[in-house]
Amino acid sequence: MKSPLLSLPGAVPAEGVDEGVAAHYGELFREQRALADGTGFVDLSHRGVVTVTGSDRLSWLHLLLTQHLTELPAGQATEALILSANGHIEHHLSLVDDGETVWAHVEPGTQDALIAYLESMKFFYRVEVADRTDDIAVVHLPAGSIAPVPDGVVVRETAHGRDLFLPRTDLEAYAEGNGPAAGLLAYEALRVETHRPRLGFETDHRTIPHELGWIGSAVHLQKGCYRGQETVARVQNLGKPPRRLVFLHLDGSEVHLPAAGTPLHLASEGVEGRKLGFITTAVRHHELGPIALGLVKRNVPLDAGLVAGDTAAAQEVVVEP
Repeated sequence: MKSPLLSLPGAVPAEGVDEGVAAHYGELFREQRALADGTGFVDLSHRGVVTVTGSDRLSWLHLLLTQHLTELPAGQATEALILSANGHIEHHLSLVDDGETVWAHVEPGTQDALIAYLESMKFFYRVEVADRTDDIAVVHLPAGSIAPVPDGVVVRETAHGRDLFLPRTDLEAYAEGNGPAAGLLAYEALRVETHRPRLGFETDHRTIPHELGWIGSAVHLQKGCYRGQETVARVQNLGKPPRRLVFLHLDGSEVHLPAAGTPLHLASEGVEGRKLGFITTAVRHHELGPIALGLVKRNVPLDAGLVAGDTAAAQEVVVEP
């Protein structure tokens, strides 16, 4: 779904899974600084929007998701996962309940599979699941923003900012009154800076929540059964995850950022050495320079220098080994 905000001056379309919104509007670092200062907004209207209504919505979702939801207060933001039977991450939901409806935004293109799973699990529960992507656009306001929220718009507020579930027909009018617009590259740079994983970027087919630091924020350890819970409990109580998320400072002298999937090796061994992990997201930050998130094997020494292809990478711990 192509955003109307791609018609704004300087807009350059994003590619891949983020196709449909602007990567930037011609001034990447200015856009980052604006978000860091609490001004502007980000068009996330390419993300899927799913709602769940009905009197059983919270108790029903509590049974299916990794988060404790039965007593979720209206207006309180949270996040949750859906796992496979083996505990691998399948879906990530950023959600809030407004007292009558649970609103969730999800990665672009994942809403159909999510809804299909939820529909298959309805049984006799009094719930209705709906795909609202066609009529609701997600707009992100950075932390510290004082931009007004239109009447009747559902807000999901976190430490990193506010997500508005805005009627899609109001998107252009909202942009006119609440600019400047910042592109997705600016949003992603701040995401990497704050070590926040993203489904499909920091995850692959075998990722478990412990590897990304999602225990606590997206996975509640004192709740009833859900699919994949056995793996979560076993790793939490008896073992360690095989990999861990790291934050990387990249060599700023390199012209090109390492692509997602670029292997990580020990700097002392070079590219001919053992593969210890890979880059998941690399970005250019307005203050920190080139930075990245990556997944490495749990036993990689914390003080080990790494290389991603020809690019030196110094690691900071995100998930403890």
